[in-house]
Amino acid sequence: MENNIIKNRYEFVMIFDVENGNPNGDPDAGNMPRTDPETQYGIVTDVCLKRKIRNFVEIAKDGESGYGILVRADRALNSKFTEAYDALGLAKKQKGKNSDDVKAAQEYICKNYYDVRTFGAVMSTGDDPCGIVRGPVQINFARSIDPVYVQDITITRQAVTTESDFADKKKTEMGKKSFVPYGLYKAEGYVSALLAQKNADKEKNIGFSEEDLELLWTAIINMFENDHSAARGKMCMRKLYVFKHESALGNAPSHILFDKIKIEKKEGVVAPRSYDDYVINVDKEMPKGVELTEKI
Repeated sequence: MENNIIKNRYEFVMIFDVENGNPNGDPDAGNMPRTDPETQYGIVTDVCLKRKIRNFVEIAKDGESGYGILVRADRALNSKFTEAYDALGLAKKQKGKNSDDVKAAQEYICKNYYDVRTFGAVMSTGDDPCGIVRGPVQINFARSIDPVYVQDITITRQAVTTESDFADKKKTEMGKKSFVPYGLYKAEGYVSALLAQKNADKEKNIGFSEEDLELLWTAIINMFENDHSAARGKMCMRKLYVFKHESALGNAPSHILFDKIKIEKKEGVVAPRSYDDYVINVDKEMPKGVELTEKI
């Protein structure tokens, strides 16, 4: 896999919406859509967004060397760390006593797992630790542009669960479904060239590359397209704005760039129910050394 480590800092803004769905359930609240309890603005966590990016890469790069996904529910993470030691012929069950072995195992993980190169990982557990990688790509929580109304409806199913209920001639079972009629969300993210270069081993072609970056943009654009479910309703990535800096350190503070994108309800709209109820205003006057690209 050819590697060309990124040399520019980036920020990006994702704008997506949900229609009659639950974009991110909260286990502490009966899996209802996450909201800020003080303001009722909707929330989608960074973990949820990263999961969808991982899922897309797993599908799009299935079987390709270098594009494995470490954080997935196939087996225990510690067994994957041990696998790195096995592949490299390193002494196992040393619990990290040999720092060179830990470094070698970490390089193996970075080379073979896209999500570690991208988001980083804490891999210091178990008998065969692989250290800690601080990922160059980070994403903030997404927040809705306006407060969202969480609706809880009762549903019925024409199939019972237990044999006893079936014997008692019970015909249906009832349940609840929580959803947001409509919500437009914005999330911001960062790509650090300095961290990518710090993590990189250029001699071994290991690190977050230009190819990895392009895959990230593709994954963000398509993150909802292979993730449809009855619970999540209709979710669409509406816009992806990317700010590219000339330098690795950056040419402007991120908050100044994020403030270039303003989203407002159209005049007369009280309860938004579609993407067309909003207008997005983009100030295209960029600070010197920053270039704005609209990917969608």
